Amino acid sequence: MNLVVVESPAKAKTIEKYLGKDYKVLASFGHVRDLPSKNGSVDPEQDFAMSWAIDARSKKRIKDIEDALKNADKLILATDPDREGEAISWHLLDVLAKKKVMKDMPIERVVFNAITKSSVTDAINNPRQLDQELVDAYLARRALDYLVGFTLSPVLWRKLPGARSAGRVQSVALRLITERETEIEQFNPREYWSVTADMATASGAFTANLVRLDGEKLDKFSLNDEAKARDAESKVKAASLSIRSVEAKPITRNPQPPFMTSTLQQEASRKLGFSATRTMQTAQKLYEGINIGSETVGLITYMRTDGISMVGEAVSDCRATIARDYGDGYLPASARVYKSKAKNAQEAHEAIRPTGFSRTPGSLSLHGDEAKLYELIWKRAMASQMASAKLERTTVTVVDDRDSLALRATGQVVRFDGFLKLYEATKPKAESDEDGKTLPPLKQGQNADAKKVQAEQHFTQPPPRYSEASLVKRMEELGIGRPSTYASILKVLQDRDYVTLDKRRFTPSDKGRLLTAFLEEFFSKYVEYNYTADLEEQLDKISAGDLEWKRMLSDFWNEFSTHVDGTKELRVTHVLDALNVALKTVAFPEKEDGSDPRKCTSCDDGELSLKLGRFGAFVGCSNYPECKFTRPFGGGDGDDNEAQDTELGKHPETGDAIWLKTGRFGPYVEQALPADIDPDAKPQKDKKGPKPKRASLPKGWSWQSIDLDKALQLLSLPREIGAHPEDGKPISAGIGRYGPYVVHERTFASLDDVQEVWDVGLNRAVTLIAEKKAARGRGRTQNVLKDLGKHPTDEAPVQILDGRYGPYVKWGKVNATIPNGQDPQDVNIDMALEYIAEKQAKAGKKKPARKKPAAKKKPAAKKKPAAKKKPATKKS
Repeated sequence: MNLVVVESPAKAKTIEKYLGKDYKVLASFGHVRDLPSKNGSVDPEQDFAMSWAIDARSKKRIKDIEDALKNADKLILATDPDREGEAISWHLLDVLAKKKVMKDMPIERVVFNAITKSSVTDAINNPRQLDQELVDAYLARRALDYLVGFTLSPVLWRKLPGARSAGRVQSVALRLITERETEIEQFNPREYWSVTADMATASGAFTANLVRLDGEKLDKFSLNDEAKARDAESKVKAASLSIRSVEAKPITRNPQPPFMTSTLQQEASRKLGFSATRTMQTAQKLYEGINIGSETVGLITYMRTDGISMVGEAVSDCRATIARDYGDGYLPASARVYKSKAKNAQEAHEAIRPTGFSRTPGSLSLHGDEAKLYELIWKRAMASQMASAKLERTTVTVVDDRDSLALRATGQVVRFDGFLKLYEATKPKAESDEDGKTLPPLKQGQNADAKKVQAEQHFTQPPPRYSEASLVKRMEELGIGRPSTYASILKVLQDRDYVTLDKRRFTPSDKGRLLTAFLEEFFSKYVEYNYTADLEEQLDKISAGDLEWKRMLSDFWNEFSTHVDGTKELRVTHVLDALNVALKTVAFPEKEDGSDPRKCTSCDDGELSLKLGRFGAFVGCSNYPECKFTRPFGGGDGDDNEAQDTELGKHPETGDAIWLKTGRFGPYVEQALPADIDPDAKPQKDKKGPKPKRASLPKGWSWQSIDLDKALQLLSLPREIGAHPEDGKPISAGIGRYGPYVVHERTFASLDDVQEVWDVGLNRAVTLIAEKKAARGRGRTQNVLKDLGKHPTDEAPVQILDGRYGPYVKWGKVNATIPNGQDPQDVNIDMALEYIAEKQAKAGKKKPARKKPAAKKKPAAKKKPAAKKKPATKKS
C-alpha cells in the first residue's frame, strides 16, 4: 500500500478515487505546525533557529498518518505545487523523521496543476525529491514576517496606544490606502468647460466636440470660465460648417491572456462584485473537486499562480472547442503564446484555466458563486485562443468656412467580433466611451448644421479610493507581496480596524492613519515601496538558489534590530510632536476665518494637540486638567467613546427628534418618542413601557459620518422588498449580527455589502433565497450563517448555523461546536471538517465510558438484593 498525503479532505477523496485500491490518501488539513505567537519563536542569536508548535488538531492528523505508515510501502507527498505546498510537505517530513516512524521507507514528492485523473496519475509516475530551495524561501519569508511583527508591535504598544500590530507587507498596503486618502483631501478641483454640438447632415446626425477656436488648438483648461465658454458657444452657433475630413482607420484588438491569481481577483471584483477572499475560497472548491454527476473532478487548474501560459494539450483542447462551437473563422492560424511579465513569478507556472474546455458552463450543474466564477474562468481562457477582433475607428473633422474653429467626432464599428463574441474585460470608468459610438456614412465636403450647441461646466475630480481590484493591481505593479497573499493582507487590515470597506472602496480609519504616520516618521525605510519590493526579489533569489536564506535574514536583522533599539529612548511626547506635524491637515484642518486651527475653543490660552488614550488617539487641550476639552481625531472612526449625544434633525413625517448616541455597545441612532408619550410612564403589569426606536451602526460606518439621511435609512429597517412570487409572503432586507441579509419566512441569505439592504430588488432577493434553500437541504429551518460546501464522504452540505448557544457546524446529524473566540465567518471547510471529526471522536468514546461505571456499581449494590429483583419480577 502507498500512502499519499495532500492538504484537504476534499482533495483526498477525489485523488483516492483516481488512484485505486493500492493507494491510501490522507489529508494534513494544511500546515501541521506553525510558529507560536510568542517571543523567541525565531531566535536570531541562535542562527535564526525556529521553534515550531503543533496544536491538538494537528497532532491527531499526524497520528493518523503515523498509523497509516505502519502498513505502507511508500510515502508520497502530493501537496500544492507552490512554496506553501512544498513547506507543508517539509514540515510533515521533519515531524515524522523526529518521531523515527519512517525508517528506510521510500519518500517521493509529486506535483500536479489540476486534479484530474490524467494529471494525478502522470504526477505519480514522475516523482521528484523535495525542493529545498523552495522550502528555504518559505522559511526566510516566515521568519522575516515574524521578526518584523513581533519586534515592531511591542514598540507600537508602548509608543502608540490603540495600534494593534504592524506587518511587513500589510503596513505598506495600508500606506497606499492612506496616501490616496491624503491625495483626495488635498485635491483642489479645477474648473473647465466643454462645448459640444449636435450636428445634422443629409446622411444623419452625430455629436461633435469643439477642439479648435480662433485658430488655436484647445486643451482641457483652455475654456476655464463661463465667459470664455459662452463666447465659444456663440461662435459655433454663428459659423457656417462643413465636413473637412472623414478618416477611417482599421484597428485590431487582441484577447487578453488567461487569468493568473491577481487578474482573477481583479476581474471577479469588477464583474461579479467578489472580494479577494471570496474569489479564492470559491476557486479553491473548483480546484479541489466538484461532483458533476458521473464523477468528482477538479474543474480548474491551481489558482495560486503568476503564470499566464497553458500547456500544449490544454491549448489543443481549447482550439478544438473553439472550432467546434464557433467555427474556423474564430480560430487563429496558430496558437497564441503568452509570457508573464510579473516581477515575482511563483512556481506554479500555468495559468488558471478549465481542466476540460468541453465542460462548458451550461453543461455543468453548478450554482451560486461556483457557477459564476467557473464561467468567468472558462470564458477568459477560451477567449485567449480566439481570433482577434476587427474594428474600424472613424474620425470626422468639421470646420467653419474660415478654418478658425473645428469640431471633432469619433466612433467605431465592429467589423468582426472575434474573441469579443465570448468575452470582453471590464474597462476602468476613466476610459472614454466615445469609441463605442457609431457614426452615419459621412463624406468630405458635406454641409453640417449645428442644431444644438451646449457649453457645459466641469471640475476635475480627485483620484478614486482604492477598491480591492485596484489595490491588488497597484501592489502587483510595485512588486509588493505575492498575489496568493493579497486576500489575507486585505482581510487583516479590515479585521484590525485599520481600514473600512464602504461601497467596495477602502477608507483608512484613524487608527490606520496614525499607524502609517508613525511608521513613516520613525520607520520610514521599512514602509518604502522599493525596499519592500527589493525584499520580495531577494526571496525569489532564494527560491531560485541564488541567495542563501540565513545570510539574507542576517543582513536584514542587523539593520532592523539596530533601528528598533534606537527607538527605546523615544518619549511619547516626541511621538506626539511628530504626529501633530504629520497629521496636521487631518487633526487640525484650516478654519474658514483663517484663525489658528490649534487654538482651543474652550479656554483662552490652550493649544490643541493629539493625545493617546486607552482607545486610541483624540485631540485634547494642553491645559488639561483645568480644561477638559476633547474631540475625536480626524474624520475617521476615531474613538467611539468620545462621541457626544447629538441631535441630527427631525423625522420628516413625524417630527420626532433623531439622535446619534453612544451606549454600552457603541454608537447608535435613535428616534425619540413622540411628544404625546410620557417617556417616564411606568409599564403596566405584563406590558412593556414605551421605547424609542433604535438602530446600531453597521460595520464600516463611522459615527462621524452619520447624518440625518443615514440615520433615517437605518431606522427604516427592516425594509420590505416585496412578496415572494410562490407563496405571496414578504421578503425583507435588514442588518443583523452577522451583517446585511434578506429573509423570507425563516430563511436568511447574506448580502455582500451594507448598501445592498436598500438597493436589492425582488428578483435578486428571490434568487438568493432559492440558492440558500437549495444549498442547505430539506427540512432546514435554522438561520444558516454560512454555506461551506459539501462533505467529502457523502456530498451532504456542511453549514454554519446560529444555534441557541451560539454558532455551530452542521453536517447531517452531527452538530459540532465552534471554539470560543473563533469568528464563524472565518471558518472554512477544512476547519469545519476538523470540528466534525473531533465531535465524532468524542461521541465514539462516550458509549464505553458510560458502561464501565455501571459495571463497577453492580458489586456495590449486593447489599440490596430486593432492589435488584424488582425489575425481574415486573418483566416476568
